Amino acid sequence: MSEANPLDRLVIELAPGITIIRGDCRDVLPTLIGIDAVITDPPYGMNLNTDNSRFSGGNTASVLKRGRRGKGTANGAPILHDDEPFDPSPWLNFDKVVLWGVNHFGQRVPAGTQLVWIKRFDKAFGSFLSDAEIAWMKGGHGVYCKRDLTLNGEALTRVHPTQKPVPLMAWCMEKAKVPEGATVLDPFCGSGSTGVACIQTGRKFIGIEKDPTYFDIARRRLEYELAQGRLELAG
Repeated sequence: MSEANPLDRLVIELAPGITIIRGDCRDVLPTLIGIDAVITDPPYGMNLNTDNSRFSGGNTASVLKRGRRGKGTANGAPILHDDEPFDPSPWLNFDKVVLWGVNHFGQRVPAGTQLVWIKRFDKAFGSFLSDAEIAWMKGGHGVYCKRDLTLNGEALTRVHPTQKPVPLMAWCMEKAKVPEGATVLDPFCGSGSTGVACIQTGRKFIGIEKDPTYFDIARRRLEYELAQGRLELAG
């Protein structure tokens, strides 16, 4: 079921074709074979402040009154490696690639397709932080948008400060033409949304997460999704 190595790496096969790894993706990558696509939301290098209490004038009590936990989804903790520039180069040679946050590292990727997640209601446009997020997809030159407002309703229950909706990650795989049964790698899997999307759409998944807290969250989310029943994985 699992194995550890001297680098404190933990590999767990939750089901045939569904594996999560606790460790640094830069160390794990050379050990992986058979990857068909990389679909991920990496740390952007923006040093994101995850303390949601700053939006209430620093009044943590008012944040708690609205149902938020502590100082937000990460309790104010920083995202690992978000305080350093993101280097996309290890992932660019894969055949199919989607990297979110390209507006933070656009000069480091070649021309390609842009995927836009519109995450706000019309009336909220221009009012607070970002109206949308942008991903780079390898190949092509188009710009495609998906409106997904599901996390607006989950603002108080999401488990990661940069969590992406599961339907959004499934859409990424569709746009990248990742076939059913293919193996998708998410080297910064966070809370596991890409993996949940893979389970729901009949794709295989390898997720890597360095933060032990989010690794455990991703494992629980994937275990829950597997318990619901899933499509048979081709191949």
